[in-house]
Amino acid sequence: MSNPKLEVLTPQNSQLIFIDQQPQMAFGVQSIDRQALKNNVVGLAKAAKVFDIPTTITTVESESFSGYTYPELLDVFPGEKVLERTSMNSWDDQKVRDALAGHGRKKVIVAGLWTEVCNTTFALSAMLEGGYEIYMVGDASGGTSKDAHDYAMQRMVQAGVVPMSWQQVVLEWQRDWARHETYDAVMQLVKEHSGAYGMGVDYAYTMVHKAPQRTATPSVVLAPVPAAK
Repeated sequence: MSNPKLEVLTPQNSQLIFIDQQPQMAFGVQSIDRQALKNNVVGLAKAAKVFDIPTTITTVESESFSGYTYPELLDVFPGEKVLERTSMNSWDDQKVRDALAGHGRKKVIVAGLWTEVCNTTFALSAMLEGGYEIYMVGDASGGTSKDAHDYAMQRMVQAGVVPMSWQQVVLEWQRDWARHETYDAVMQLVKEHSGAYGMGVDYAYTMVHKAPQRTATPSVVLAPVPAAK
């Protein structure tokens, strides 16, 4: 294949790395709402679990500066080893290189903080020295300003990085709604993490298809009672 980036992402050809999804790093993010950022990161992680995507989690200076990885992210991968570093560039750590190589897939999906530092240096180095294709999840990453994030994304795109959104990644993995083995899990994920899209799915299920409400305690609707005049 002359251009491997024309190949759609599949559960068989891609791997995922989370870089420095830590609270102190998130405190500095100004390019995206931080709650939205965490929602997107956790949604992407849950999707990786659904599709059995090999996943690497790496952190920088956890105890001296950045804090521990979001518990919501760690809970998706119980028992997963977190690869600690001192370098801002994950590629500088041999454990990270070994983890990526061990997964045996050249398409590497990246979600990290900060876009202009840790994401950019890793992406450029992994492409140059490791021969990897990098797919940067822009809305599961964040920079210290919108300009910092945008310029970093532009620099990476100019170098050959493919920009994506987390939901785009999930839907490329699913590809066909006839793939029933992952359909229900993806729909559950969408309802929990995909905002208006998820709300629309809930509405369609309950109002159109008459499915039960998605709650352990369905609401009890009391009929209108006109107030006395």
